Amino acid sequence: MSDRYDLVVVGGGPAGLAAAQTAAGAGKKVLIMEKDGWGGTCTHRGCIPTKALLACSHFYAGLKKLRRVGIDTDSATVDFAAMKKHQDQMVKVAALGARRLLANAGVEIREGAGEIISPCEVRLTDATGRSRRLKADHILIAWGSEPLIPDGICLSKRILSSDGILNMNCLPSSIIIVGASFIGVEYAVFFAELGVKVTLVELMERILPQEDEEAAAFLHQELSRLGVALHVSTTLVSLDEAPEGIVMQIRKDAETAQLRADCALLCTGRRPLLHQKELEAAGIDYDLKGIKTDARMMTSANDIYAAGDVTGGMMLAHRAAVQAKVAAQSMFGGSDYKYDENVIPSVVYSHPQIARVGYTQRRAADEGLSVEVMKSSYSANIIARTELMGQGFVKALFHHNEIIGAVIAGDNAADLIAPLGLAVSCRLTRKQLKSWVIAHPTLSEIFVDLQW
Repeated sequence: MSDRYDLVVVGGGPAGLAAAQTAAGAGKKVLIMEKDGWGGTCTHRGCIPTKALLACSHFYAGLKKLRRVGIDTDSATVDFAAMKKHQDQMVKVAALGARRLLANAGVEIREGAGEIISPCEVRLTDATGRSRRLKADHILIAWGSEPLIPDGICLSKRILSSDGILNMNCLPSSIIIVGASFIGVEYAVFFAELGVKVTLVELMERILPQEDEEAAAFLHQELSRLGVALHVSTTLVSLDEAPEGIVMQIRKDAETAQLRADCALLCTGRRPLLHQKELEAAGIDYDLKGIKTDARMMTSANDIYAAGDVTGGMMLAHRAAVQAKVAAQSMFGGSDYKYDENVIPSVVYSHPQIARVGYTQRRAADEGLSVEVMKSSYSANIIARTELMGQGFVKALFHHNEIIGAVIAGDNAADLIAPLGLAVSCRLTRKQLKSWVIAHPTLSEIFVDLQW
């Protein structure tokens, strides 16, 4: 059986969804296929379930602040089963929402595995083993990513990946987290806020090695206040399951030590999910970091595009969606917009949060750019003080009077980064920012000092 489409999308995560909706909105005949759940990693194993859990731990940890404003919270307890129910409900809502958006856009939806069998043909195989051959003028690869597990370590009931930890049904009394990038840091915050003894082990010299150094140092201090034991510049030597838990051997400089806990969580990164035989058969250039694309997201094979985690780089849902929109517009001549990695914001959903867009001071120095740094503190903001937000700061980098980067460390940073993202993407000048009027009293007034 053969069917022809303007676009066939393989993968129903953020990239696949965005490409399918964009192309369908342009009046094109589109089919999308997904084998592991609509919404992809973001909905089922990443953004949505982790943020649902972090919301629960944040509410619980925030109860301590209420005593300062006269509210008694002594009877509060943790019901982990209820938290898991909230996690599952949010995943279901997000998955149903993704499917509904596709249906409303007029996209043909199919569940099953896709295989690229030629530059213009995809085989769709459903759960029963039945196959369809689909012809396509364009193909978008949105295969996503998978956890990267260090060599020599075997996953088990006590040694878990960032995917597997979401199936945990009871809180451990202690946990060792390996890797202090944003995934590891977020899980460290979640468990520590619920009273679990947390140890965080990082190979690099600091946590969040890709983020602003000052923001990383700020969060290091906050994690220590939560009771997280931090080991940086530390190598994982071995990890084994024992009858009573796990045993981990670590090395720092020339010294070795042994750590024990109920379980271990490996947050050692994710890697693109690459079906190498398909890529090679189609003549698509790739390496282990991901599929190679140009600024329009087209691969080395004409009319085959790729977007999202499968391209490597920052593995973020909003990045995937932007890449996919660029790809769909490029396919059908709707725009000359090209993908720009520099304007993609990144957020660490810790408590407090860290958010960044554009250049950091380290990157500017590495590229030989002279920058002026403007900074403002949460402690000078009346709403931050009134709502007991604690410490925090916002920092903006200007090069030749244009804003090229910004970082926020503090409560609500994930939302506050949006206007600075717009400013960076438009390369606004100091003069233009001076016309920005900000309501009083608001947390957003932390931006006022950046204007002058």
